[in-house]
Amino acid sequence: MARIAEDLLLLLLDNAAAQPAVEPGRLHRLLAAAVLLDLAYDCRVRPAIPGEPVPADRLVALAGPPPLDPVVRPALALLEQAPVSATEAIGKLRKHTEDRVIDQLLRTGQIHQIALSQNRFRRNTYAWPLASRARVDQARSALLSTLFDGNRPDPATATIISLLHTVGALGAVLSLNDRGWHWVCDRASEIASGTWVDDANMAEVNLAVTTAAVRPALV
Repeated sequence: MARIAEDLLLLLLDNAAAQPAVEPGRLHRLLAAAVLLDLAYDCRVRPAIPGEPVPADRLVALAGPPPLDPVVRPALALLEQAPVSATEAIGKLRKHTEDRVIDQLLRTGQIHQIALSQNRFRRNTYAWPLASRARVDQARSALLSTLFDGNRPDPATATIISLLHTVGALGAVLSLNDRGWHWVCDRASEIASGTWVDDANMAEVNLAVTTAAVRPALV
């Protein structure tokens, strides 16, 4: 399951408009990066390491069974063709990743789709209200407990915080005063540095290392 990408989009849809709370360009980059990091947590992609016959800034696909989740398949297929930089991968994945994540959330009954316009010659607009608050409430609770209670985040929560912090979009899911923002930015920077990682857990290490490689492509 593309948990990072799905939870990220659910958090961004959790508002009165039931539409993503960041502009399309930033949203598309965020979701493309999130899908790459879902693969990283499954140990299916990592950055190139010294000594490999691959440029140092490339992402490399790792062997394994075909993923069942339709959201991550195109990202893995892209990397299996040849190692590419995070910037190139995000550039190629950004166009359709939002639609794939929304389709998956619709298929699994987590959101509804409501047409807000019917245009013959341009893309229709939609709202996506939540079908249930259970998953988004769990994701939000994990995010808040990490940022404000100092709890060690689970990998998906840490990655979502890192991505939102990188593009300055934590304000899309939080509403705080100036003092609160100062605290949140400091805590988010700490999490983005990888302090949450269990060094004995290979999946977490790979996720953190790949996140560090992907984040500059979002700036």
